[in-house]
Amino acid sequence: MSMNKKYFGTDGIRGRVGGDVINPEFVLKLGWAAGRVMSSEGCSKVVIGKDTRISGYMLESALEAGFSAAGVDVLLSGPVPTPAVAYLTRTLHACAGVVISASHNPHHDNGIKFFDAHGSKLSDEAELAIESMLEVSMETVESEHLGKAHRIDNADARYIEACKSTVPASISLSGLKVVVDCAHGAAYHIAPQMFSELGANVIPIGVQPDGLNINLDCGATSLDALQQTVTENHADLGIALDGDADRIMMIDHLGNVIDGDQVIYMITRDRLRTETMKGPVVGTLMSNLGLEKAVEEMGLTFIRAGVGDRYVMQRLMQDGGIIGGEPSGHVICLDKTTTGDGIIAALQVLNAMLEEGLPLAELSQGMQRFPQTMVNVPVPAILKPDQLASADGLVNDAENQLNGNGRILLRPSGTEPLVRVMVEGEDEKLIQDVANQLAEKVSASL
Repeated sequence: MSMNKKYFGTDGIRGRVGGDVINPEFVLKLGWAAGRVMSSEGCSKVVIGKDTRISGYMLESALEAGFSAAGVDVLLSGPVPTPAVAYLTRTLHACAGVVISASHNPHHDNGIKFFDAHGSKLSDEAELAIESMLEVSMETVESEHLGKAHRIDNADARYIEACKSTVPASISLSGLKVVVDCAHGAAYHIAPQMFSELGANVIPIGVQPDGLNINLDCGATSLDALQQTVTENHADLGIALDGDADRIMMIDHLGNVIDGDQVIYMITRDRLRTETMKGPVVGTLMSNLGLEKAVEEMGLTFIRAGVGDRYVMQRLMQDGGIIGGEPSGHVICLDKTTTGDGIIAALQVLNAMLEEGLPLAELSQGMQRFPQTMVNVPVPAILKPDQLASADGLVNDAENQLNGNGRILLRPSGTEPLVRVMVEGEDEKLIQDVANQLAEKVSASL
């Protein structure tokens, strides 16, 4: 059904601020359309949160007006992580949560994504219903039925306590020196405080948002600053979040990158240790072959879903799993929360370190990564998967160069005007050469 959507992508609606969809007029109508669909099902209030982009103020006001015009009350959390909105939606008994964020994208992009009353991503059916309502002329309810807006004064504290509740109450991070990079994003005032409350010696970076510097040379998509800070300060580890804090990447004390696949491995290993593991582990088409092999060596089933955390979630729910995610850092612990959460994932890893008395570098060693490279090919607009059918022959030719000792994935990004060329195999130089050659041919063919 997602193939029939006009506006919703793999993670809500996203685009350049001032463009065709991320503008005040469209977002006003989007809030009204979503409010109309939800109010027809008995919805009376929604939670709206945002990251630190300067455009968040404008879009928040437009959404608020749209929901009010549809007769739905709005609870405003201010800047909080995306998973915090999911949590607040559940605990405040709202019928939906709305996040204004473009996640890891630069400041000039923004987006709108929705959670249902349970804190899960909206179904395809719900998104299609909203898109259908967008085609209807906007009408405001009578004045006595207009929605009201309220500020959630303790949103930060509520979420911090929720995160802390996912690990034993006895946990103490005392003695650990931890660098936390918040990407100048939504967790800038939350993550350092939470890790400090648990006893860690926290060195915060990326905590001075100005509306324009979100994800700029920092956070989960740019790890150089974190690596340098960890090694220069002889820290035990580093934690990198992205702009809306639903992604996590880590750095060990040696400065090595620990990606989402390795975080999934460590959490899975710990669930086996505590005999709390259920179902298969779910990755994506982008997951490293090393994760698949490590999971199978633990006696578990590994499943590859489509790229995007919503598809990982769908497979977890379908197959009764609790752990899944993506190498980019979306990590889902369904036994602890309802969506990908960088802070909660970090806590699970820290708890495993403390319980086993192992540093991060040693805890992650059980998964051996296969060399993998990705080349992003710019394209004029976001493409659908079927628009790459013409490149099938190019992929086949590239696969022949690997002689059966690797894997190639060619896919359009669901959130950016890019085609991603991923090549994985045993020979690092060969896979880089194959990826570059294939990227050039794909660029010339589109």
